[in-house]
Amino acid sequence: MIRIGGTMKFGFGNIILSLALAAASVTAYAAEPAADGTVTEAADEEVDVQEIIFGHIGDSYEWHITDVGDRRISIPLPVIVRSSTGWHCFLSSKLEDGAEYEGLYISSSEANEGKIVERNAAGEEVRPFDISITKNVLALMINSLILVVLILCCSRWYRKHDALSEAPRGVAALFEPVIAMINDDVIKDAIGPGYAKYSPYLLTVFFFILINNLMGIIPFFPGGANVTGNITITFVLAVGTFILTNFTTNRHYWKDIFWPDVPLWLKPILIIIEIFGVFTKPFALMVRLFANIMAGHSLILCIVAMIFITAKLGAAIGGTMTVVSVVFGIFMDCLELLVAFIQAYVFTMLSAVFIGLARVHPEAEKH
Repeated sequence: MIRIGGTMKFGFGNIILSLALAAASVTAYAAEPAADGTVTEAADEEVDVQEIIFGHIGDSYEWHITDVGDRRISIPLPVIVRSSTGWHCFLSSKLEDGAEYEGLYISSSEANEGKIVERNAAGEEVRPFDISITKNVLALMINSLILVVLILCCSRWYRKHDALSEAPRGVAALFEPVIAMINDDVIKDAIGPGYAKYSPYLLTVFFFILINNLMGIIPFFPGGANVTGNITITFVLAVGTFILTNFTTNRHYWKDIFWPDVPLWLKPILIIIEIFGVFTKPFALMVRLFANIMAGHSLILCIVAMIFITAKLGAAIGGTMTVVSVVFGIFMDCLELLVAFIQAYVFTMLSAVFIGLARVHPEAEKH
């Protein structure tokens, strides 16, 4: 309880601090005149909100920390690609500011924007085989390590104490009620008899999504990455549920899909609908998690961007909108803490429901 609670409180406090510092700096910046009494040229610069939003929710070959004046502070990440000339492994700092290294560079074209490319013999941009450690990949590793450490700490407590005679403490005190709630009230009720073999997967998915959601709210390294707002991640999670749903079921499930108990003339129509439903269920899981998390990140960034958009309108308007943006941004961050849990809960619940629906028991239906 202390570790998780402390992490959430620490992240929330820094969100408030970051927004407050941004508000104070922008208000002063907007009010600062030049020597001749006019507004400085920097204050007239347009803020590219689209670049801010997509720069955050997108992936990158570096982990941007902050900017100090004109200096960009970031963590370069390993680039690992196989091009037409062989394997290449180097830090992404070699490709900063449009630089080219070993025939590779980061494209600015619409088709391959932000991706490492090379040019073929015809002078066309082509993407090499890319297994680089990007921002989302590194965040995925860090968050997975955090989850494993928390689970091992919880397991360690149970190995050293008698759970029947002693109340759990520390991490175990946090995990036990959550595990009991998800396992007994969600997995067991949705799947029914034989639910225990599905519990490890569903509980892992729940805590994996929850940890990544919470880490995504923290605005500084190692948080802030949009992991569960990346459709590739949600796709893999949905595929896991799809495999578990369709390849651990029984023959009655497939019979109801390919030969349902309906009049013969209705069978072709119902078969098409059932096959379509097999794929739409995991698709809904993928899109629901991806869209909700990405929308939450985008909305908060839009609110914060209002500070910089209105800064050039003068101290009065800029200062007022700064206060409004900070207050509403804090409210949205609090809401995102709730959304982080809800989205993990909903994904796990729907996965359990889909698995339960696939476990057809004809004797129970007759009864």
